[in-house]
Amino acid sequence: SPDEGWQVYTSAQAPDGKCLCTAVIPVQGTCSRDLRSHQLRQLMEKVQNISQSMEVLDLRTYRDLQYVRNTESLMKGLDSRLKVAAESQKSLNAKSFQELKDKMTELMPLLPVLDQYKSDTRLIVHLKEEVRNLSGSLLAIQEEMGAYDYEELQQRVLTLEARLHACMQKLGCGKLTGVSNPITIRASGSRFGSWMTDTMTPSADTRVWYMDGYYKGRRVLEFRTLNDFVTGQNFVQHLLPHPWAGTGHVVFNGSLYYNKYQSNIAVKYHFRSRSVLVQRSLAGAGYNNTFPYSWGGFSDIDFMVDENGLWAVYTTNQNAGNIVVSRVDPQTLEVLRSWDTGYPKRSAGESFMICGTLYVTNSHLAGAKIYFAYYTNTSSYEYTDIPFHNQYSHISMLDYNPRERVLYTWNNGHQVIYNVTLFHVIKTSGE
Repeated sequence: SPDEGWQVYTSAQAPDGKCLCTAVIPVQGTCSRDLRSHQLRQLMEKVQNISQSMEVLDLRTYRDLQYVRNTESLMKGLDSRLKVAAESQKSLNAKSFQELKDKMTELMPLLPVLDQYKSDTRLIVHLKEEVRNLSGSLLAIQEEMGAYDYEELQQRVLTLEARLHACMQKLGCGKLTGVSNPITIRASGSRFGSWMTDTMTPSADTRVWYMDGYYKGRRVLEFRTLNDFVTGQNFVQHLLPHPWAGTGHVVFNGSLYYNKYQSNIAVKYHFRSRSVLVQRSLAGAGYNNTFPYSWGGFSDIDFMVDENGLWAVYTTNQNAGNIVVSRVDPQTLEVLRSWDTGYPKRSAGESFMICGTLYVTNSHLAGAKIYFAYYTNTSSYEYTDIPFHNQYSHISMLDYNPRERVLYTWNNGHQVIYNVTLFHVIKTSGE
């Protein structure tokens, strides 16, 4: 939160699908000011110092003890001689006195050892006090940390998960900054075609739809799962009442939206009821290879879905062949609003929508890149230079799935997906 000093979060989705996050934080990090971290660091230093002192004491005590043991016999002999001298001073002649003096000299080095013992005794008293203080500090920290019992920790985890989920919801939209290398799912069908998953249904629905060819086709295969699609098993067939034109089809909330062959009519076909729910003409939209993409293939009208809903991309004579982007009501197929991008459709390889922005490739062949972006929210455009690896050298379908955040592609008889990198800037609630 802003109270903790965190100001701006930025994140992006990496090509492998992982979420990459960075944050602008205060110059002085919060960790360096954390009281418990500082206390623990001090305690660790004290423990290290005490350990070193104990090692020195242990070594010194062992050495001095050996010396005391070696002088023990001398001390006993000296003690007996002193007792004899005390009882009979007459027996203490000059020779005996010299021997007694020599014995005393031999014991002189014992004095500094005893002095060291006194110093070590004081050190031990100090170390005992340090250990007592350490125990008190550790107990206080333990009590503080122990306050977070399992239930509280679990609640904190749940709260964090909720905040992360809310963050991911905010990350739903962003600016395209990169496209991953292609991932080939299957090689099947002719050179041209279309394949897709539903762009809106829950993630538990993993059906895949497959439409081979670019005109006059009516056969749609529905696979139960992606794995079934890869193996070519467990599918049902839908026979459309009207043939399609191009490859710009999309499945949205259980219905297929496509361009009716030899017309500018949009068709909404419902898979469950196996019926056409509605069809409507896109006024003025070119068809029958009048304004296709650069690869041709009756690709005059291209339906697509992003985070904002259903779109139709086409062009008209009034727009001089430039790409028109239209928001379409998915229930009625009525055009809600249109934008003239100013980009000639015949010069575009393919296009797709992400977060209300139309991205256009400059070719359908090898060496293509994402060259142009039109922002419907500001009615503005810019030229881009985002690399796009066209592995099989002929793309005839390219669509974004906002549910999975991937690009679906039909590339020269290969069904391919690309992960995308989206850049986001999220300001905290305090700003």
